Amino acid sequence: MQIITPGKRLIPEAVLANNAALFRTIPETPSHADKSLHRVVIVGGGAGGLELATRLGRKFGNRRLSVTLVDRNRTHIWKPLLHEVASGALSASHDAVEYIAHASRHGYRYRIGEVVGVDRAKRQVFVAPSFDDDGRQVIPPRVLGYDTLVMAVGSVSNDFGTPGAARHAISLDTAEQAARFNRRMIDACLRANAQYEQLSPGQLHCVIVGAGATGIELAAELHKSMREIASHNLDNIDFERLIRITIVEAGSRILPALPEPMARATARLLIKLGVQMRCGIKVTEVTEDGIRLGEKLFVPAELVVWAAGIKAPDFLRDLDGLETDRINRLVVDETLRAVGDEHVFAIGDCANCMLPGEDNALPPRAQTAHQQADHMVKVIATRLAGRAAPAYRYRDYGSVVSLADYGAFGSLIGGLKIEGLVARLVYRSLYKMHLKAVHGLAKTMLAAIGEMIVRRARPRIKLH
Repeated sequence: MQIITPGKRLIPEAVLANNAALFRTIPETPSHADKSLHRVVIVGGGAGGLELATRLGRKFGNRRLSVTLVDRNRTHIWKPLLHEVASGALSASHDAVEYIAHASRHGYRYRIGEVVGVDRAKRQVFVAPSFDDDGRQVIPPRVLGYDTLVMAVGSVSNDFGTPGAARHAISLDTAEQAARFNRRMIDACLRANAQYEQLSPGQLHCVIVGAGATGIELAAELHKSMREIASHNLDNIDFERLIRITIVEAGSRILPALPEPMARATARLLIKLGVQMRCGIKVTEVTEDGIRLGEKLFVPAELVVWAAGIKAPDFLRDLDGLETDRINRLVVDETLRAVGDEHVFAIGDCANCMLPGEDNALPPRAQTAHQQADHMVKVIATRLAGRAAPAYRYRDYGSVVSLADYGAFGSLIGGLKIEGLVARLVYRSLYKMHLKAVHGLAKTMLAAIGEMIVRRARPRIKLH
């Protein structure tokens, strides 16, 4: 029997059900010809993992470290921009980083595959085989040895077991999911324009479950993109009147993790755009035709996006006895070391890091992963030198929300409030900082200039 996982990869059930027995017979794959090098294995090529691999590769190369990045995907795109891929404002094929090419340029190794287990006693990572879309094996199962293991697998959407959510709602955890939603959105507009019969209830309606930054930014992007699609000679129906976007939030207000003044300003703009918001009510079921709220209320919708809540990947729950919290995150100390193992660390969304004197774990933000990647470079340098690892210090630089071309709001250090063009520039600078960490300053500047030129020659949104 085989299980189809997100991304159309086929992984034998035995790999997932009995990792230890299956991998015990597989010889360890050498990470480098020089066995004296300290082996660093980074699992997950998201913002934190890719930046860490890049920095370590540049700093140490193959001199004192052998750095290996493991990810089941072949390309990377900055997760905070996946809502733009979903709306068509950003093309995943144009803006993605190819791991194989990037690794060869920056002094680390990339291994494709999904990590399904760890043997902490032997310091080994189990990597499941990789299959193509037709089910043929591309890469066999492998065992990778490590001296330092860094888990950077990020987070996935948490549907809290809501009936129908996994089947009928689309999450935006990967570029493939975002691209799938984009195709579904375009098809919805084409179908509505070409059909002979009247639109059914919920047709051209989109419900976004979750009013965090992802849900709010997606709502604004969809408002812009769906009307942009309709403007391309889809003139049989009144899209401006019939397109409807609804945000549903279980909490009392939108953007619950951000300052209330920022949330109020965002809400006013969304209301002006005609976006409907329902706060203080939970989704009890997702169906093929919409969502059910509470016991009686049903909201018809052709498109449903689940952007409410996160959790770390399920396999972390059974990572050879390491301590996890209720949403599968590895519990780490102030050095980012996993509790109970001096050789395992975790950064980003998959780490539950509660610093001394704080009541809550650090927020799952891109800036957290960015800062923790910086800190892990220092930690690994001290491990090479045989010194104690330094304590991690987090600095909150504030938050910015960008609502497509309609506006942007932010709150920076010290409570400084920004909006409009300044906020939008700050928002874009966060992505440029990530690109600088991944590509370096020169290539980031060249890419920015090239993007300004290319943008004039292609459609404003992706239409296929």
